[in-house]
Amino acid sequence: MNAPIIHRPSPAFIAASWVALLLGAVAYLVGLFNAEMPLNEKGYYLTLLLFGLFAAVSLQKSVRDRVEGIPVSGLYYALCWFALLSALLLLLVGLWNATLVLSEKGFYGMAFALSLFGAVAVQKNTRDLIAAGGGEGSRRTSSVPPLPEQE
Repeated sequence: MNAPIIHRPSPAFIAASWVALLLGAVAYLVGLFNAEMPLNEKGYYLTLLLFGLFAAVSLQKSVRDRVEGIPVSGLYYALCWFALLSALLLLLVGLWNATLVLSEKGFYGMAFALSLFGAVAVQKNTRDLIAAGGGEGSRRTSSVPPLPEQE
């Protein structure tokens, strides 16, 4: 099997990815900070953002690992999809039932989506830089360590 050629992401795409992540997350958090809702509701939406970001990055990593031939268990792959879809569904249900103005609901949804996109793009860029030999992993060996022997 031929290994795919990994090209370094352009500085413009790296910058756009970070801007998308930071803009989406900061806008979401500022909106949440300024919202007139109980603290437990703010905590719910904050937890959803953190959970969604982790799930999106984890799914992107497991998809990329599979493409590169790095073993990923089917259970972990399914859990990544489940976590991301759960975060999206929980946000949808929370916003549907929230006593917010419709424009606020749209704002939270779009900031959440922008944050997820930014997180996935930043993860992709990080992975591409490492694979191309110009990231944090370039000082370490680029080969995948062997899996432990199965009995």
